[in-house]
Amino acid sequence: MAFKIEERFEVQAPVERVWKYLIDPQSVVQCLPGAELLEQQDEHNFLGAIKVKVGPLAMSYKGRAKFTEVNEETHQVRMVGDAREVGGSGSTKVSMLSTVTPLANGGSEVSVNADVELVGKIVQFGRGMIEEVSRQMFRQFSTCVRQRLEVPIEGSQPAETVTPPETKPVAAAPLAFRALWAIIARFFRRLFGKNESINNK
Repeated sequence: MAFKIEERFEVQAPVERVWKYLIDPQSVVQCLPGAELLEQQDEHNFLGAIKVKVGPLAMSYKGRAKFTEVNEETHQVRMVGDAREVGGSGSTKVSMLSTVTPLANGGSEVSVNADVELVGKIVQFGRGMIEEVSRQMFRQFSTCVRQRLEVPIEGSQPAETVTPPETKPVAAAPLAFRALWAIIARFFRRLFGKNESINNK
C-alpha cells in the first residue's frame, strides 16, 4: 500500500530554533510516540525502532534513516528510511521532505510531504483508516513540538522543564476509533446535507 502525507503546522518560535530541532534525531524522537533512537552513526545516518499497536495487533519495526539533503539556506531537509517488522514479514519505506519557513508574526511554519509504502498485516485496516490514523499521529507530534519549542527565549522567565516521555507503543487503537468515528461523521454530514437539499426543493 502506498500513500502520501501532506501536513503543516505553525510554531510560535523563530525559524532557526525550529530548524535546529527538526534536524536533531535525538530531539525529534522524543515527540514520536513509541519511537526510539538506537544509534546515531553520524550526522546523516541513524538507526531506530518504533512500536505500534493497532487493536489486537502489536508490531515492532527496526530500520535505518538517512538525511539525503540538509539545506541550511532554505531550511529544507530530505530524509529516506526503511524498516522491517521484528519477527514478521512487514516492512515500510518512506521518503520525506520537511521545510521550515518564517511567518510574519515571528513564528515558523513546518510543512511535511512524504511518500510512504507499507507491506504486511497492517494494510488490512485499509487506506482510509491508515491515512486517518497517520493524521492523528501527526497532530500528536506537532503538539509535542510546540510544547518543547514555544518557550521564552534566553534571558526571560525560565521555562518549565519538559520531562521526556517514556518509550511506549503507539496507541493506535483509540486513534483508530477516533478515525473511524470521523469517517462515519463525515458520511452522515453528507447524507443529511443531501436530505436537506431534497426537502427544500
